[in-house]
Amino acid sequence: MAFKRFSVLIRMLSFCLFILIVHNTNGDVSYSFPEEMKRGSVIGNIAKDLGLDVNRLAARKARIDTEGNRKRYRDINLNAGDLTVAERIDREEICGDELSCVLIFDLMLEQPLELHRVSLQIEDINDNAPVFSKDLITFEIGESAVRGARYRVNEAHDADIAKNTVHGYVLEKNEHFSLAVSSNVYGRKYAELVLDKELDREQKKEVNLILTAVDGGTPPRSGTVAIHVTVLDANDNAPVFSQSVYKVNLPENSPLGTVVLTVSATDVDEGPNGKVTYEFGRISAKARKIFSLNLQNGQISVTGHIDFEEASVYEMTVEGKDEFGLNSEANVVIQIVDVNDNAPEIFLKSLHTPVPENLDSGTEVGIINVQDIDTENNGRVKCSLQQNVPFKLIPSLKSYYSLVTTGELDRELVSDYNITITATDEGSPPLSTSKTIHLSVADVNDNPPMFEEQVYSAHVKENNKPGSSVCTVTATDPDWRQNGTVLYSLLPSDVSGAPVSSFVSINGDTGVIHAVRSFDYEQFKSFKVLVLARDNGSPPLSSNVTVNVFISDENDNSPQILYPSPEGNSFMTEMVPKAAQSGSLVSKVIAVDTDSGQNAWLSYHIVKATDPGLFTIGEHSGDIRTQRDISESDSTKQNLIVSVKDNGQPSLSVTCAVYLLISDNLAEIPELKDMSYDESSSKLTFYLIIALVSVSTFFLTFIIIILAVRFCHRRKPRLLFDGAVAIPSAYLPPNYAEVEGAGTLHSTYNYDAYLTTGSRTSDFKFITSYNEATLPADLTLKKVQSSFNDLEGLDVQPEDSSEV
Repeated sequence: MAFKRFSVLIRMLSFCLFILIVHNTNGDVSYSFPEEMKRGSVIGNIAKDLGLDVNRLAARKARIDTEGNRKRYRDINLNAGDLTVAERIDREEICGDELSCVLIFDLMLEQPLELHRVSLQIEDINDNAPVFSKDLITFEIGESAVRGARYRVNEAHDADIAKNTVHGYVLEKNEHFSLAVSSNVYGRKYAELVLDKELDREQKKEVNLILTAVDGGTPPRSGTVAIHVTVLDANDNAPVFSQSVYKVNLPENSPLGTVVLTVSATDVDEGPNGKVTYEFGRISAKARKIFSLNLQNGQISVTGHIDFEEASVYEMTVEGKDEFGLNSEANVVIQIVDVNDNAPEIFLKSLHTPVPENLDSGTEVGIINVQDIDTENNGRVKCSLQQNVPFKLIPSLKSYYSLVTTGELDRELVSDYNITITATDEGSPPLSTSKTIHLSVADVNDNPPMFEEQVYSAHVKENNKPGSSVCTVTATDPDWRQNGTVLYSLLPSDVSGAPVSSFVSINGDTGVIHAVRSFDYEQFKSFKVLVLARDNGSPPLSSNVTVNVFISDENDNSPQILYPSPEGNSFMTEMVPKAAQSGSLVSKVIAVDTDSGQNAWLSYHIVKATDPGLFTIGEHSGDIRTQRDISESDSTKQNLIVSVKDNGQPSLSVTCAVYLLISDNLAEIPELKDMSYDESSSKLTFYLIIALVSVSTFFLTFIIIILAVRFCHRRKPRLLFDGAVAIPSAYLPPNYAEVEGAGTLHSTYNYDAYLTTGSRTSDFKFITSYNEATLPADLTLKKVQSSFNDLEGLDVQPEDSSEV
């Protein structure tokens, strides 16, 4: 445990020592730090080291520009100016076996455009243990082998470098072999088994050993391999390669199965002792996935994708071994040749969109970066724009270009530009890439909203539901975004003394006008609304339009009976002479309808009658006439139920009762109250009960009252109900007039009864019609006062008794 704590302390101290800052003469900066640092760890304060203002890093859009498609291993804290670790950094994954592992990137700032080259030197830590290429190494050694004979063991591979790579080997103690550790021309350690004691096949046919490879890191890491030795007969010559180092150039993207090279080793022994087989010795994991070795003929072939941009060189060792375990090795260096297989890449680093249409010529609107990960001519790139756009590319720093305007922009002519940038490298054949940039032109508020119509007309049926749609006004604004956003509102105005907002409202976004309340055609037939359309620019522009709202009549009013009067509990009785002939006018039903047009056209129908064939009614006039002559067999009491209907859809109606008495004088009628409604009879029964109780208490008083009534009857005409016989005059509401002068009351009538004084018989005065024209709204009927002196005589002739 103490050793682990010590090792952690050593790593922390080494990290502090590795953070080295070296400033170059051109102002660039480099850092050195160990691999496998935690995400978010601070590498250094790049703002301070480059002399940048930390407070302006965000405003200048400071960012890291990574070349090619590499991962984003680092990031910048715009608040503190620190360069931090963005994701796991594994030196072996990034650089492989290379001794120097450097990440290069650019720190880019705008306003003005500024570029700084930053180098990150990744230091190796001991995070990989040595690994042998095989789990079991076998040797076949003859018993005739002499002491001191050496047998080379497959070299262990450690992905770390320098002191963290393989430092030595340790062999398990045994009585036959010892271990000799040597270094090759590249400085790598390898091990050889040295025979210390002769083998005797009769005593021991096999020898099993454990070999451990140890690296030089702190703390050290190790890897083991098992060695199996089979004791055979004599074999005294090891294979010898034709070259100690094989070098070959291999184009990237070589197809699978391509033979890279063939290694060759010979053994001067004869027979089985001279047969050589091949196998990889030291080889990286990446190289093992890309290359394969034929064990019999030594051919190295391509088995994976070869990309120059991933690795430019592969190094490995190949061992040649005879049947009995004697071996030798050769180094193989495969140099990858770059071909023009990568097209240039275009990166949009900055774009100011939208740009105002009044932008000055030569203004920078964007920054373009072009990269090609190929090398030499394959990586040199030229950029161009398509024709007929008011923009051009100006080379800036390194592989950066500024996109600037070459003329004035007019949004009303062209609101958007699709700018195509083409990058072409100088390879053979050349490769090119195109990228289209969308640039919008910002608008200024120079157009007011315009309505689609100069005047709008809306027709709404009365009795509409509150909230229902009246109409929609639409205004368009050719400006853009907020300058072209139209908002609708109502201008203040009055309708019949009330604010227009109490009648309608408008949706500010859609222009839909809604009714706030239900409209009544009988109150007003139309009104005007002023709508304002305003854009959202600064300052806002507006226009207005007039909306004429017309109310359509609905059949929402039933006919009203003016005569017979619908008010009161009493009923009116018309007297018909027994000598009335067919077609005689005996009464009239007068009704009106406050609706207009066909909704106010009234028709009259008798729906029920005591004698259905005796009377008829004019369908449009309401005149009740006899259909035939009155006969003695006809009932004295004639009740008619008249229905008055309008011509609306659906039709509305009302009914009234007309009571007729066929008689020449009142004396012939014993009791008129029998003609009352059934409900009156029921009420009369109730009153009679009360009267009986009262009679028993006030008997004498009632005798006196009855005598007085009898005395009065001798002096006055007999009354129909409460002591007075009076056929009431036609009832008309004061100042009544039909809407638009199209009234339904075509004639007015007045009714008077003339009775003889002091007699029980009275004669009925026939109906006399006024002028058929509709009465003006400010005139009413007046009844001519008659005195009882005019009633003298038994025969009373009909005459006009009303005036206007």
